[in-house]
Amino acid sequence: MIHPPHISTRALILPVAGLLLLLGTAGPLSAASLLADKVVVLKRERLLMLLKGGEILRRYRVALGRQPLGRKFRQGDGKTPEGLYVLDRRNAASRFYRSLHISYPNAADVALARRCGVDPGRDIMIHGLPRGFEELGSAHTARNWTKGCIAVSNGEMDEIWYLVPDGTPIEIKP
Repeated sequence: MIHPPHISTRALILPVAGLLLLLGTAGPLSAASLLADKVVVLKRERLLMLLKGGEILRRYRVALGRQPLGRKFRQGDGKTPEGLYVLDRRNAASRFYRSLHISYPNAADVALARRCGVDPGRDIMIHGLPRGFEELGSAHTARNWTKGCIAVSNGEMDEIWYLVPDGTPIEIKP
């Protein structure tokens, strides 16, 4: 089987194997019943959770912006936003493996930035690791290193990619 160069065989096998395992052990389930309906990020705990009906499906340790705590209100502040957003699109060929776009800035973020006379920034994502650093795996969470995004390992990004559909709400808490 020929795969596009940006998708590893592992990236294709793990989600399919996981779905088959769940289907085989839990009885008949629809594909939709396996998908997250909300993502929650706890910045202080550096934790991202996928939820379905209020129940936690998966947990991931994350790296955040270099100055993660506090509300993001301007481009370049190194903060990860806080608030309610939507995962509104995806990029399979991101510089950071794969990425899911967070709908930051929302109306409140834009209003705050205007009051302060600054640009609120944009292009906040949940993403994997940059090219050349894939082998770091979960060790990348030893420090916060993004410009305001939420980073996971590439293997974790594969899981999130398949379990989180476009349009899923994301709540980012302090």
